[in-house]
Amino acid sequence: MRSKIIASIATVAVAGLALAGCSSSGADSGASSDKPVTLTFWSWAPGSQKIVAEWNKTHPNIHVKYTDAGGGNDSSAKLLTASRAGNAPDLAAVEYTTLPSMIVADVPLDITEYVKDVTDNFTSGTWDQTTFDGHVYGIPQDVGPMAFPYRSDKLQALNIPVPKTWEDFDKAGVAIHTAEPGTSLASLPADQFGFYAGVATQAGGEWWSVKNGKWTVGIADDASLKVADFFEKMSKDGAITTDPLLTPEWNKQVNEGTMLSWPSALWAPGVIQGVAPSTAGKWTMAPLPQWKAGDAAVAYQGGSAVIVTKGSKHPKEAAEFDKWMNASDTGAKLLLNVANAYPATIFGQKEAKSSKPPALMPQQTDYYDVAAKISADTIPVTWGPDFNFAQSTFTDALNKAIANGTPWRDAFIATQNAVVKDMKKAGYKVTNK
Repeated sequence: MRSKIIASIATVAVAGLALAGCSSSGADSGASSDKPVTLTFWSWAPGSQKIVAEWNKTHPNIHVKYTDAGGGNDSSAKLLTASRAGNAPDLAAVEYTTLPSMIVADVPLDITEYVKDVTDNFTSGTWDQTTFDGHVYGIPQDVGPMAFPYRSDKLQALNIPVPKTWEDFDKAGVAIHTAEPGTSLASLPADQFGFYAGVATQAGGEWWSVKNGKWTVGIADDASLKVADFFEKMSKDGAITTDPLLTPEWNKQVNEGTMLSWPSALWAPGVIQGVAPSTAGKWTMAPLPQWKAGDAAVAYQGGSAVIVTKGSKHPKEAAEFDKWMNASDTGAKLLLNVANAYPATIFGQKEAKSSKPPALMPQQTDYYDVAAKISADTIPVTWGPDFNFAQSTFTDALNKAIANGTPWRDAFIATQNAVVKDMKKAGYKVTNK
């Protein structure tokens, strides 16, 4: 299966980098020391403080202090600064997109020896998100397999079938635009770097890969350029818009029922519920459209892991807490019910089946069954060490192409050229000329 082949990419995402000294102490992953220790943990996930409190109730010898470090780039910047200053926390949540750059910066500890007993608690695609060159640098916490929330009431009223393939998606977009010119199937703007990387990976593209210490950048590979051409045509045909998401204008469209879907990931219903609560009961979650009918594999868009930092004086105890929170059945239930996250573990995803569907789609009683099927066949996206640079370059280039009416593929090519130049300047060995 293609997903299993591509999944192997992630296991070598940082091969050839300076990993010397990144291995763990080799200590056994069993019980912790008898001497009480205090650990510090940075995250931003809702409910993390309550989860930590549950741990502290039953683990008096390993006390965890929680700090809300903010999410996204802010959290990563704070963690990198703290690590360089020698005062990093013992544990920290890190988005999958930034984990490679953190490894390059020598922030996370190789915890392979500590976590061998929990590997089977995750699908291979999920575990590979934190495994690089055969070394494990974190435990997956939550995942965001790509999915397709849509306004089922509107598609039914317009007699438009739920798109199962991207070709169907194109046809549906044209039909909606024809029937109701002020209504759009979806908006896919230039700043949705994760979306375009995900659907390119779904199509067989590899935006970053590495072998024998040499990187290859594939943002402009054949599969990705076909993706660029496909969505450019949809935009020109009026089948989609490219207006920014989560703006007052987009929120208004979602509330009014003139924006009928958001191709994204399993976390989207919570976001939509937040901006358009009155539309609850009118949405349904379906698998993301496929490039090839019958190939259900989808990429990840979002999600995070928890690392043990190299600055931790108690790595064994830190790994023990990490496993409890993210790899145990107890932790999975807390992530699901307290943090409202979609757990990364197989057990957590099975446990979710007995949960109520999201508030946005209370009528979809099979929501978590659909989610589990989507999650069972996922492709980890390999991110490069200069993710932030690539993201900003891509957004700028594609915005210019949209504004000037030039080919979208040129933006993909320009991004690849810029990324290759940037990586070479930083000292990486890159196969691209």
